[in-house]
Amino acid sequence: MEKIPILRMGPFLLVTIQVDLYDRLALNLEEDLIETVSKTGAKGVLIDISVVSIVDSFMGRIIGNIASMSKILDAETVVVGMQPAVAITLIELGLPLTGVHTALNVERGMILLKSKVNLDEFDADQEEAEGDDYGFN
Repeated sequence: MEKIPILRMGPFLLVTIQVDLYDRLALNLEEDLIETVSKTGAKGVLIDISVVSIVDSFMGRIIGNIASMSKILDAETVVVGMQPAVAITLIELGLPLTGVHTALNVERGMILLKSKVNLDEFDADQEEAEGDDYGFN
């Protein structure tokens, strides 16, 4: 089964989507990402969709779901690299992506995530969890 890699960068998770998503792959990404946020205590999720050329209403809903679930787990979500045609499509479909922060590229997205997250709190959580095995590699 095809999977989208989820990389951990300190308190953040980075997802770079390198293929057009079909429904099953998107659902797997949603599930894997939420499980990883929960296991790692990540404070932010950055999703790079710069290669994605088509976002339909299902994909828009999946991105919104990821942001909503991550927020419940105390993590912010930033989507970066959105192509203009994708932005136009999302607006025409009436999908405002509530709860999703956007930035032009990965660099600006990381700056935005850092501004949204209290990293001192993450450091304290990590010290408390030190020695715990999350089973995350």
